[in-house]
Amino acid sequence: MSGLVIVGVDGSPSSLAAVETAAREARWRGAGLRVVHAFHWPVMPVPLGPVPQDPAEREFRDVVENLVAEAVERARTVAPEVDVTHAVVTGEPLTVLEAQSRGAELMVVGSRGMGGFVGLLVGSTTVRIAAHGQCPVLVVREQPDPAGPIVLGVDGSRAGAAAVDFAFAEAALRGVGILALHAWTPWNAPVPPPQDPTEPYASRPGMLAQAEEAVLAEALAGRRERYPEVSVEPHVTRGGTREALIEVSSTAQLLVVGARGRGGFAGLLLGSVSQAMLHHAHCPVAVVRRPGERR
Repeated sequence: MSGLVIVGVDGSPSSLAAVETAAREARWRGAGLRVVHAFHWPVMPVPLGPVPQDPAEREFRDVVENLVAEAVERARTVAPEVDVTHAVVTGEPLTVLEAQSRGAELMVVGSRGMGGFVGLLVGSTTVRIAAHGQCPVLVVREQPDPAGPIVLGVDGSRAGAAAVDFAFAEAALRGVGILALHAWTPWNAPVPPPQDPTEPYASRPGMLAQAEEAVLAEALAGRRERYPEVSVEPHVTRGGTREALIEVSSTAQLLVVGARGRGGFAGLLLGSVSQAMLHHAHCPVAVVRRPGERR
């Protein structure tokens, strides 16, 4: 076993779909799979010492053990060759999953759990673990296009380099190509300096587009040589990043984005683009943060 994939479960249909995705991810990686449930007793606090177990608590724990057993069985059905283990950990879900993510290759979660409000597009725990996870976090949303490419959102930032590496490695594991998309507008594109110092600091027609094409080429540099088997289709488009990524996600099997890009506030753990993808993408979304940003 060369690594470990973690999947969080709570018995919801979304988490069971995450189990199937996690089992395939573990099989592609030759990794083990750990099914994790955060046991949070909803009424009584966790006792500090041994006390007689209440019948209602025993019943609740039986329900938990059954839902974990169902998840384990589903994982073994999808990938019988994968070593599947499980853990029921007492604690708040975010705290448990963040701790479990340390040292893992990948964490997989569903987009919606058993709690929260019906109108929410994605659960609060999912957004928080995407922001705080210590490894790449794959959020399982709508059914992907199995024949589609991996879509990679590229903004040219240092923070986004980890997402580029992850997308290429994932494409090699799956045996598919990458659509590398970079979207820009005159409002978010840095104005290149004039080639002639005597010229005013203004861009001639087409200069911004050429500069953004260079941003994408530089972000992909070196990966094609490292992964020669992965075909890459670079695509630069003028327009909003969120809108462009949501549109192409409808024909993708996976969307990969960085946790934070070159915009926004430095204190944010999750940028506006990655949050929008968690809520609106038409396929599973992998959020990858730079190692130095992990907490």
